[in-house]
Amino acid sequence: MNIKIPNAGIVLLIGPSNSGKSTFLLKMVDERSILKSEIASSDEYRQMVGDTDFIHWQQHSPDESEVLFQQYHQLSSEAFQLMDAAIEARCRLNKTTFVDATHLRDEDRKKYILIAQKFHVPITAVILDISEETLLTRDSERDQPRGKKRIKQQFQLFKKEKRTIKKEGFNKIYYLNEEAIDHAFIERGKHPLYIEADQGIDIIGDIHGCFNEMIALLEKLGYEKKGDDLYTHPSGRKFLSLGDIMSRGPSSLMTIHFMMKHVDAGLAYMIDSNHGWKIARWLDGRNVKLNHGDEKTAEEIDGWLSILNPETAQYERRKIKEFLFNAPSHYILTKNSLPVLVCAHAGIKDEFIGKQSKIISDFCRYGDTDGFDESGKPIRKDWFIHHGNGQLIIWGHDPKPQPLQINHTINIDQGVVFGGRLTSFRFPEKKLVSVPSLYNYAGTENNPLIEWEKKRLDPPNIANYIKGYTVQTERMDKVKIHEDYVKPAIDLISTSAVPLEQLVYIPPTMSPVPKPSKKADFLEHPEEAIAYYRQNGIETLIAEKKHMGSRAILFIFKDEAASMKYTGLHSLGTIYTRTGRPFFNKETEERVLKKLNKDLHKAAYFNKNKTDYLLLDAEIMPWNLKAKELINNQYEHVAKNAKLDRFYIKRQLEESKIEHSILAKWQVENETKIGNAKRFETVYKKYCWEVVDIENIQIAPFHLLAHSNEMLIHHPHEWHMKMNEVLSTISSLFVQTEYKMIQTEADENDVINWWEEMTADGHEGIVIKPNKFISENKGKLLQPAIKVRGRTYLHIIYGMDYLLPNNLSRLKERNVGKKQRLALQEFTLGIEGISRFVQKETIERVHECVLGVLALESDPADPRL
Repeated sequence: MNIKIPNAGIVLLIGPSNSGKSTFLLKMVDERSILKSEIASSDEYRQMVGDTDFIHWQQHSPDESEVLFQQYHQLSSEAFQLMDAAIEARCRLNKTTFVDATHLRDEDRKKYILIAQKFHVPITAVILDISEETLLTRDSERDQPRGKKRIKQQFQLFKKEKRTIKKEGFNKIYYLNEEAIDHAFIERGKHPLYIEADQGIDIIGDIHGCFNEMIALLEKLGYEKKGDDLYTHPSGRKFLSLGDIMSRGPSSLMTIHFMMKHVDAGLAYMIDSNHGWKIARWLDGRNVKLNHGDEKTAEEIDGWLSILNPETAQYERRKIKEFLFNAPSHYILTKNSLPVLVCAHAGIKDEFIGKQSKIISDFCRYGDTDGFDESGKPIRKDWFIHHGNGQLIIWGHDPKPQPLQINHTINIDQGVVFGGRLTSFRFPEKKLVSVPSLYNYAGTENNPLIEWEKKRLDPPNIANYIKGYTVQTERMDKVKIHEDYVKPAIDLISTSAVPLEQLVYIPPTMSPVPKPSKKADFLEHPEEAIAYYRQNGIETLIAEKKHMGSRAILFIFKDEAASMKYTGLHSLGTIYTRTGRPFFNKETEERVLKKLNKDLHKAAYFNKNKTDYLLLDAEIMPWNLKAKELINNQYEHVAKNAKLDRFYIKRQLEESKIEHSILAKWQVENETKIGNAKRFETVYKKYCWEVVDIENIQIAPFHLLAHSNEMLIHHPHEWHMKMNEVLSTISSLFVQTEYKMIQTEADENDVINWWEEMTADGHEGIVIKPNKFISENKGKLLQPAIKVRGRTYLHIIYGMDYLLPNNLSRLKERNVGKKQRLALQEFTLGIEGISRFVQKETIERVHECVLGVLALESDPADPRL
């Protein structure tokens, strides 16, 4: 007999003692049909907890028998508790377990049926139907026979229970007699929900009868129509529908036939969905209320069936019904045999993945709902905030204007039937491809895309983030934000940050040179930064003078109407720090913004660039504008006390009667330290000046991040520097930044000489970047920028005596790895946040990235780096 065992679940062996359950399973182990670890044997668990698998009590005196019986009862109870805990664990992990025990009583079997239901796994019964004579013969041959009386009792109970087992809820039952056992074998097929995706799968969002858009998307993805009207891909790719292929749109029947034909041909897959399930039940003759476009699908199908002869119509009706009923709740895509991506119509819980049950099917069809609102629409809960098993989940069902990437899940229902787009997610490339809708076919007042736009500025749901979360980004796959760092970031934003509607970008931390300088008297040098990029295949670099000021983001609107459109606030914009706090007091900010707005309008900047706003990443000077407290309480205090101490030591040494050779040495050392203290004071004062009016402020933009119609990161850094020159001619507040391009060895030497000259005078240094805004090597994101600070400037970072040989040697052992990782993660989140804002996604979606950068900044790293 061929016993087909599911890929996961419980297999319950049923039969009296001596029916051959253990022997059969061990034979299957020897034949490599099952693993030894898949067997849960009650005898082995008794042995494990009590050192014996059976206690004879019936052949003893009554008082001894009672004691032994209670001992055996306790032994069995403990053994089964341990075994059942192991079985539950295996069910949670979606493993198969063969349970080797008699299971003669219905309550024993029911226990495992309930466990299977609890963990959404199938349960199979294998009944060993052996004659009483054989059971008794085998018992007499055992080392520890159970006894004739016990065997006969078990056999009688088995005969009685055997008739009712088929009604108890097993998914499948197999009966094995003595002859069948010798010839039975176990067959284990491929997991029905797994799809090997190594050749590529294109996952398509909710189609809703938009047949023309579906064909346009397939053709854009590279599929070609063959003579048999089948669309195939030249590289062997297949496509997968997330369901809801019908209803609301103009061509539901055509779409159904198309999908059936391609699934039958092995060219496509389709999963279950709410509209598909409802139409299947209607076709099955059940009492179903048809609405939300399902009534249009029913009319299409009825109209088509009415022109067929009754027999053909019945056949076609049954074929569509079975196609829809047989669609699985979800699919799992594998790469190199590993399950890495899950497709579900409306979402799925982590514990449901790879399993099948009515509860799982309902969840995958409708998502996590909490009743209905006043209009009868389901209230959807954010199931994805609990996702955390590492697999990427692609889902639809809930239309969004743009693909919603949140916590390692992506919603690709862009409401094509409501006038939006039809989207595909390409795997393993992880690229989104879409086509626009030809029309708003739904014709309903409650357009979810419009409703989404109305709620775009709603405040974020903090509950989605408070326990940590994952941000799905385009540039770096996903970035994990740890719970410990989220709370401080939330506190900062809720107490001292600019309004969330304006807080659209936080600039990343910047990596120092990846390796210390090879030169004996330098900690940092341009050679190591250039070498990093050269080793990663970057040919054209740019070196920009690093201003010693404070990092700031300038968000400048064309007018207050534009601000209302994008942020819901009456404002000309905002200027804020890397921590999201206002850069200036309110009065100063208003004056700066009014001047910049006036100057930009005078130059017709907004009209020429067809934009409603300008988002700038800049440095604002002087340094003491934001660092006044730091300068007064730290640098000035340290410099003053260091000079007092060292001049005092100098006087003491001059008056000392210490041996001349030792005294001379100490005096030289102290003179060096006095020079260091003076240099320290000179360096920090160099970047400070008195600000009487806003005209004393200097703003050096180095990234033009976005206009209202586009992100500007596709431009090379040289373009950004030229735009910096343009801005410096538009407003007196903007200052130009010196830069040099690096291509040849001569360019490298020129930049090094330039750096040495400027830093010798105490200037901070330069920033070296690839000319391309985002650069990769072999699929790996490279540092977007590396700062190279000068010897003199580093006195205020590492201390006035950092260049002393012992100190410098120790500093050259510094580890910059964590700083580099943070720089890449924050850069990725920042770019992702801008992208979402430009695409008019919700404040919550933008805030996910902003909060992520602020949270990463809470991750302790050496601030001197």
